[in-house]
Amino acid sequence: MNLLLLHADDFEGGPPSGSEEARASVRGRRAEHVGGIHRAELGDDLRVGVLGGRLGVGRVLALTPGHVELAVRLDREPPEALPVRLVLALPRPPVLKRVLIHATSLGLKRIALIHSRRVEKSYWQSEALSEKTLMAQLLLGLEQGGDTVLPRVTQHRRFRPFVEDELGAFLMDAQGFVPHPDATVECPRDTAGPLTVVIGPEGGFIPFEIERLTEVGVQPVNLGSRVLRVEAAVPYAIARLT
Repeated sequence: MNLLLLHADDFEGGPPSGSEEARASVRGRRAEHVGGIHRAELGDDLRVGVLGGRLGVGRVLALTPGHVELAVRLDREPPEALPVRLVLALPRPPVLKRVLIHATSLGLKRIALIHSRRVEKSYWQSEALSEKTLMAQLLLGLEQGGDTVLPRVTQHRRFRPFVEDELGAFLMDAQGFVPHPDATVECPRDTAGPLTVVIGPEGGFIPFEIERLTEVGVQPVNLGSRVLRVEAAVPYAIARLT
């Protein structure tokens, strides 16, 4: 946890505005992390942020097992979002959780989970897609990346309708790339401007799906001779393109 992420209801009377100081009370997992992992002591300053709001410093006023009280002052804005939108063929639930944490910590603010031929239909019934579980991974990503602004995550259970009717909105002001082992074009580096990165399932998109993506303006590109797992392909492709 690189950032203690606070919620509006952690405060007495709501989060502070401007340079004002406000008192916050934190319990549960976050408080246990502060005491057990950070080993904070009375008077220590912690990096804090308010979900959906600003960043600042929280001074430890009281510390007991499972409970921390802070004097919070917020003095700066969250980091800029990464200008990348991610379209991700739904991976196995454990992999999805890790990818969401990584993508959120990188600063992505738009993630679409889609179906494809090689995605197991049972994945869509997983508890990993519940609102509660998704939120838990996104919050962990914000804590890791020192951010406060949640990404928007949507689910699309039919490949062709998404590509034909909705993917265009992702590409309206952005270049689109889909890493694919059979692509003959090398993946570019340090691409300027907003990007949309489309990542397929383990085994990749089938030829029909690559054709549909190409028709709407997504460029197949080759990441090299190595075959990467989804959780490695996502950060690697984004890092290379940006």
